[in-house]
Amino acid sequence: MREIHIIGGGLAGCEAAWQIARAGGRAILYEMRPQRRTPAHKTAALAELVCSNSLKTEQENSAPWLLKEELRRLGSLLMSIAARTRVPAGHALTVDRELFAAEITRAIESERRIEIRREEVTSLDLERAWIIASGPLTSDALAAEIARVTGSERLFFYDSISPIVDAETIDTSIAFRASRYGKSLDGSDDYLNCPLDKPQYDAFVDALLAAQSVPAHIEQDQCQYFEACLPIEELARRGRDTLRFGPMKPMGLIDPHTGRRPYAVVQLRAENARAGSYNLVGFQNHMRFGEQARVLRMIPGLERAEFLRYGQVHRNTYINAPALLTPALQLRTAPNIFFAGQISGVEGYVESIATGLAAGRAAMEDPPRAFPRETAIGSLCAYVSSADARDYQPANITFDLLPKLENPPRDKKQRHAEVCRRAVAALDAFLCAHV
Repeated sequence: MREIHIIGGGLAGCEAAWQIARAGGRAILYEMRPQRRTPAHKTAALAELVCSNSLKTEQENSAPWLLKEELRRLGSLLMSIAARTRVPAGHALTVDRELFAAEITRAIESERRIEIRREEVTSLDLERAWIIASGPLTSDALAAEIARVTGSERLFFYDSISPIVDAETIDTSIAFRASRYGKSLDGSDDYLNCPLDKPQYDAFVDALLAAQSVPAHIEQDQCQYFEACLPIEELARRGRDTLRFGPMKPMGLIDPHTGRRPYAVVQLRAENARAGSYNLVGFQNHMRFGEQARVLRMIPGLERAEFLRYGQVHRNTYINAPALLTPALQLRTAPNIFFAGQISGVEGYVESIATGLAAGRAAMEDPPRAFPRETAIGSLCAYVSSADARDYQPANITFDLLPKLENPPRDKKQRHAEVCRRAVAALDAFLCAHV
């Protein structure tokens, strides 16, 4: 019987253990709580949700729905328990937090092929098979061991995320394409630039300073920001013109509509691994998501922007996965080690469950198989393993991670429905080929 050691009793670790047991293997699941607590967790239950209790929308033919639909078709334990512990919340799949964790704990404890060890892992026996799913609050000792195995320069401890917008919702009659001083690596204009005059800049700064922030849920991280990744609202508090001499500096840019340099500018950079989306450069922030949408839509050219991801600054231990992992979430330099969950560089509950499922199934295969690129799971793992390693940032599932359609319908709803149909067909073919 194949034996897999799993570090972390969170969403990814529990799903991985369940998949291994279902495939006839033996899973040894390590969870350091309650012997050693984290700043965020309150209980010793497995799969404890420490932030929201929502697993995002169940609106059919949305990207989050597609990811959950694939997990359901693959026999996900956590998706089945989420359905049983659901509470009313409109289109969102929202669960009773305590009941959800209790049911998962009960299922894992009662599975004879899963052994739970309540202890901290601080060293990796490289002769064993491992799935590292220790989450964003990985202990310092384990982080040091992961750094030893992967290289210390490939392990990050703070996650500074800028917002991402859907390219189709940027007003290019206002935003202009240019690189500073006309310089770029390949001679092209790499950035879209949203120009602001002085009244627009002053109004933006006023709104930014008045916006509500997200309350910190991890006490030790409050106000501990690196100078290199300060939230834009923290920069604004340092002086009226701080942003204009920082991420919003207009130097080296001429607005072709006016022939003059803007008073300030917001630069948008295309996401290399995410077709059809742009990153707001240097715009990490700690505002509530609703506040972000309101304030950032004050930027000329972004009045109707749809946000694929909002900005964040928080504690998050994660590896530089594109430099380390295969699409099956396998460590290239040590093929008996897999990564899953937030430590691999995914954001979100369902994304963590999905990578746990993928790693658990892959660890039981010889050789491990990656999910089809057309699926949401496959595209998420492809992003994790092949994004730009020089500027790797964690990702949620969105349609821009999936391959474009060859002949896409003009209507966005029809286009999304076709992407979902293609994904389900690819998953079904993948499963049939494995039988």
